[in-house]
Amino acid sequence: MRRGLVLGAGGVLGAAWTIGALSAVHDDLGWDPREADVLVGTSAGSVLVAALACGISVEELLDHQAGKPDPRIEFDPDTDSGGRLPPLPRPFVGSPRALAHSALRPWKHTPMGALAAALPQGRGSIEPVGRLVDGILPAGGWAPHPAAWVVAMDYDNGRRVAFGGPGAPAAQLRDAVMASCAIPGWYAPVRIGRHRYVDGGVCSPTSVDLIARLGLDEVYVLSPMTSLSYDAPTSVAARIERRFRRIVTRRVVGELKKVAAGGTKVSFLGPTAEDLAVIGANMMDPTRRAAVLETSLRTSAAALRGGLSGAA
Repeated sequence: MRRGLVLGAGGVLGAAWTIGALSAVHDDLGWDPREADVLVGTSAGSVLVAALACGISVEELLDHQAGKPDPRIEFDPDTDSGGRLPPLPRPFVGSPRALAHSALRPWKHTPMGALAAALPQGRGSIEPVGRLVDGILPAGGWAPHPAAWVVAMDYDNGRRVAFGGPGAPAAQLRDAVMASCAIPGWYAPVRIGRHRYVDGGVCSPTSVDLIARLGLDEVYVLSPMTSLSYDAPTSVAARIERRFRRIVTRRVVGELKKVAAGGTKVSFLGPTAEDLAVIGANMMDPTRRAAVLETSLRTSAAALRGGLSGAA
């Protein structure tokens, strides 16, 4: 059976939730995610895909989240992301060229892609993510996994790029992962070759549609920005986040249906209402990370025992 694994965007808390979900998949299904025939990662998911593609086990990722030292994973999830709020961005439009592209050809761009181009260019440094990849792939180059894809957006034209995939520009794994994590308006874009790149999550939280024509038998999609059940938050910020989450969920559901229409069995897992109550309003808030991980371990295992949400 040919399997794919897609890990979506979600910031610091999304990474913690995804690691909990990966642990549940590993334990409850008896399947090692490193054995997926195709790995696709976006933003926080790209960091985890890079780790899996370089041989880091789910247990090792879980240990790292729990604070156990690992000389290969040089990254502190509570401090190396830069904190719960971004530094002040530069005072001008981030990418006039991409903004012009989206205005002239709106059917080729997502609203989030257009917004990303219009936002001021971020000042934050994503270099700690590069050092993390250096630790798990000291020799540089690309991951040894035969099909590990890292999704970013070309900041100069708004196009989605799956580094490591067919026809993608050549890149070092560290640079591709940094680009995939470079949230517009928060982090500075990452230059690869002649182009600048930012977070692939502005094109899609998962980009699972990229594998629609690969003829896979089954794909598991873990998406921390996508929910099928919701809590009832009282804060204005959390209510806004839930509205945004519903919008991106509709996009992901459409992608899942596209993949399922090709005959691939699609199994999806996202945060439940209980997870969302712990996540709160800010996916970059490290003070909630440990609680998000603990909750995901429980809710993801329960979801698996009850049967994953399927789009097929």
